[in-house]
Amino acid sequence: MVRPLVLTQTTTRVLDPGELGAALAILESDPVANAFVTARVQAAGLDPWRLGGEMWGWYADGRLRSLCYSGANLVPVCATPEAVRAFADRARRTGRRCSSIVGPAEPTAALWRLLEPSWGPARDIRPHQPLMVTDKVPDDIEPDPYVRRIRKDEVDVIMPACVAMFTEEVGVSPLAGDGGLLYQARVAELVGTGRSFARIEDGKVVFKAEIGAATAKACQIQGVWVAPEYRGRGLSETGMAAVLRFALADVSPVVSLYVNDYNTAARAAYRRVGFREVGAFMSVLF
Repeated sequence: MVRPLVLTQTTTRVLDPGELGAALAILESDPVANAFVTARVQAAGLDPWRLGGEMWGWYADGRLRSLCYSGANLVPVCATPEAVRAFADRARRTGRRCSSIVGPAEPTAALWRLLEPSWGPARDIRPHQPLMVTDKVPDDIEPDPYVRRIRKDEVDVIMPACVAMFTEEVGVSPLAGDGGLLYQARVAELVGTGRSFARIEDGKVVFKAEIGAATAKACQIQGVWVAPEYRGRGLSETGMAAVLRFALADVSPVVSLYVNDYNTAARAAYRRVGFREVGAFMSVLF
C-alpha cells in the first residue's frame, strides 16, 4: 500500500501581541538557554515598540514551533533546521539591523552559514562559548563580604568599569555611535533594578558583575570583570560566590552564564565556584 504524500504547511511571520502565551510556552521549554529572550518578553510582551525588536515565529500546520528575536541581537530560539532556513530568508529580505547574532551554537551556526554570503564578513566569530549553570553557592569558597549591590547614586562609579569590560570583551567601545546613551541607560537600568554588583575600594571598582537577564526559573550573569591590577588574587571566585548568593536568594533557583572557550582562566574560576557546562552558545559580532 502506498501512503499518500502529506505536505506540511509552513509560514513565518511577526508574532501578534495576542500570541504571548504560545511564545512563552516555547521560551520556557528551555529556561536556561532562553533566559535573555524570555526576560525581555515577560517584561515587554510582544509589541515591537516595547520589546525593542520583532519576534518572528515559524509555524508548521498553523502551530507555532520556533522563534527568532530580531532586535539589537538576532537570537534563534528552539529553532529547527527548517525554521533556521525560514528565519535566514526573512533576515536577508529585511537586511541586517543587529549588532550580533547569538544563541545556542548549532542553530546559530546554521543561521550564520546562510546569512554570511549577504551579511558577511563578521568582525568576530566565537563559535563555541560554553553555557554553564549552578544552583548553589559553593561550600568551599567564602563569598567576598565586600561585594554588594550598587546604589542608584553610584552609576558614575560603576560606569568606567562597565565600559572597560565591554571594550575588552567585545573589542569596541560601547560609547561609539550614539555616544553611549543606550549603553549608559542599560547600566542605569541594571543598577536601578538591583542587579549590578561590585567591590569598590577607594572609589574604584575592583570586581563587578551583573545579572543581565532574570526570570522566575533562571537568571544569567554577565559582565564579570576584575580590574587588571587586581587579577590573579582570587577575586573572581570570591566575587562570583557573593553574586551567586544574591542571585539564588533573591532572583532565581538556577544561575547561568556563557564564556568564551579560549578564556581558560575564567572557565576554571567558574568551575571552582560550582558552575558546570550544559551546552554551548555561539556569537557573531558585526
